[in-house]
Amino acid sequence: MCHTIRTVLVAGFSLLILGTTVAIHQAMAPTAPVAIPSRKPDRPLPGVADAKPRYWKGNLHTHSLWSDGDDFPEMIGDWYKQNGYHFLALTEHNVIAEGDRWISATQNPIREKAVADYRNRFGDAWVERRTNGGKAEVRLKPQSEYRSLLNEAGRFLIIPGEEITSRYAKSPVHINSINLQKLIPPLVGDSVLETVRVNLAAVADQRKQAGTPMIAFLNHPNFGWGVRAEELIRADMLRFFEVYNGHPGVQNYGDAEHPSCEEIWDQANFTRITEYGLPLVYGLATDDAHQYHQWGGTESNPGRGWVMVRAPHLTAEHVIAGLEAGDFYSTTGVLFDEIRRDGMTYRLKIQPQPGVHYKTEFIVARKTARDKAAISPKATANAAVLPPETGSKNRPVLSQVVATVDGLTPSYTLTGDELFVRARVTSSKRHINPFKAGDYEMAWTQPFHP
Repeated sequence: MCHTIRTVLVAGFSLLILGTTVAIHQAMAPTAPVAIPSRKPDRPLPGVADAKPRYWKGNLHTHSLWSDGDDFPEMIGDWYKQNGYHFLALTEHNVIAEGDRWISATQNPIREKAVADYRNRFGDAWVERRTNGGKAEVRLKPQSEYRSLLNEAGRFLIIPGEEITSRYAKSPVHINSINLQKLIPPLVGDSVLETVRVNLAAVADQRKQAGTPMIAFLNHPNFGWGVRAEELIRADMLRFFEVYNGHPGVQNYGDAEHPSCEEIWDQANFTRITEYGLPLVYGLATDDAHQYHQWGGTESNPGRGWVMVRAPHLTAEHVIAGLEAGDFYSTTGVLFDEIRRDGMTYRLKIQPQPGVHYKTEFIVARKTARDKAAISPKATANAAVLPPETGSKNRPVLSQVVATVDGLTPSYTLTGDELFVRARVTSSKRHINPFKAGDYEMAWTQPFHP
């Protein structure tokens, strides 16, 4: 072997030995510490940064194109979020917003406007369109898709819902179910009362099986004059009903022959306490919105009535807990900073608006009114068929306004003779888009049984 080749081989072998030696030393050397990103546990998450109870603004009755509304659910959720609401339940008639569904994009001018607005707000990358049989269609997104787009910790929450839409004979019976997990088909009993009962029971059964908090409430009792105080009295599972609904056709204020929803509320609660030992029914204010492109008194628009629920966190579970505790009020515009009891004194603190005056009426049902409370001869809690005449306005007055107070800090001192107490506040400010022309902004606190 020539000298040059021998030299090259020796050098190469030496380099191989050197490289191996370095690798061994590196493998045996202590490992340098790896920089792990800090969790920064000193900063609370935005949704839990302030765990003190506060009021959250929400609407529990709304419709979209998934049933008989005229706008896309994302557009509706965006409207409520942009207008200061914290939670929203879209409650379609006998429908859960899930699955694959396409609708006409050009059905009428309102639909065409809805599609154009939808594309402008959410963009063509989000809005899915196709041509089917020569006709333009657009896809309705299920709630599982659009909810993540709108939900924001501590600011906005979409809660699943359904309006269980049933009837007995000619009487509409509509029950809203909130935070349900799967569709509940409408059920029909052998009377209006039994129809209310079986649908409430269906929600309760799903709640028990799912292990998830849910509530159900009776919608617009005066719609079609379908549900009377008698049904509210004897529906033992009922805890909530709509004392105010923003749809122009629901007859919130009654008429010459039928009591208002407020009158029904007090009639029902009085007799639930005195005759049946049932818990109080709480009163909700909702929009029942269907129309989002045409505004006015003949349309069912958003923004007419809502609830303010006191809870530490903005979750479906905390909202439902606040509702079930009666720790909320219903309103069409009047807001409270505080509602509290100090011993025998019931106090409100109203949020002021410039130039607006407030009148508070404290409404009481007294124990001494029991002698006038008979609704029908020997009524029983399990009665299925109720006397038709007892739904009229010719009933005993079981509650009364016992004090009227002007100002921002009204209070009422209990006497010890109250079955229940609640307050109604009316402002001097006209509602911008009222249920009925001339309506002022109002609020209702929940009744409590001392």
